[in-house]
Amino acid sequence: MSHLSIPPEPVRVLVADSTRMQSQLLSGALRRRPEFTVTCALVESEAILEVLQTTPVDVALFCADRETEIASALAILRRVHLAYPTIACVVLVESYDRDLVVNVFRSGAKGLFCSAETPFRALCKCIHSVHAGQVWANSKQLRYLLEVITHVPSLRVVNSAGDELLTTREEQVVALVAEGLSNREIAKELGLSEHTIKKYLFRVFDKLGISSRVELVLYAVSHGDSRNAEWIAGN
Repeated sequence: MSHLSIPPEPVRVLVADSTRMQSQLLSGALRRRPEFTVTCALVESEAILEVLQTTPVDVALFCADRETEIASALAILRRVHLAYPTIACVVLVESYDRDLVVNVFRSGAKGLFCSAETPFRALCKCIHSVHAGQVWANSKQLRYLLEVITHVPSLRVVNSAGDELLTTREEQVVALVAEGLSNREIAKELGLSEHTIKKYLFRVFDKLGISSRVELVLYAVSHGDSRNAEWIAGN
């Protein structure tokens, strides 16, 4: 007896763009892919929130080119992220610099996609990746994020109320992960065993609800709060 496989549910995508023409071009290309259902809206707070009140969305694409458009899109993204935290947001741009990368992820985005560098088929992969709970960022973007963290001597990871989530030792481990050190190098730096460092990392992942070092770096960028260098390796 044969078993028919049930096709997965399509990913529900919202395309938010500043012009209807660009929105129609992108949404048309996505609609030709059977794994997506697509809804469009202008990049305006009220227009997007009105759509979200009536239409289920899994992934929201915010398209912006000019500097003023990007600033507006990020402000709207922050509002959407607060109101609908389960929606994975991706910002589409034609170019980016260090500040834009940091601001995009600080605003709550799960991905930054550069259309000038990457083909359309990669955008489809990006949508599936963020829908699956992953983060979409290339090596250059991750390097920018790492630079932001390593510019401060220590990280104090806090929640929205300002309460500390990690112990001092866990903060040390996070800061050294952000500097790009391996578990073995962190163990040597702190005078601990590699097994102990792994235990600290698992504890940090559990507290923050994440599962990878990349997500840890991104979380620290979004939630980290710098303070004086009051910790010294091994203390």
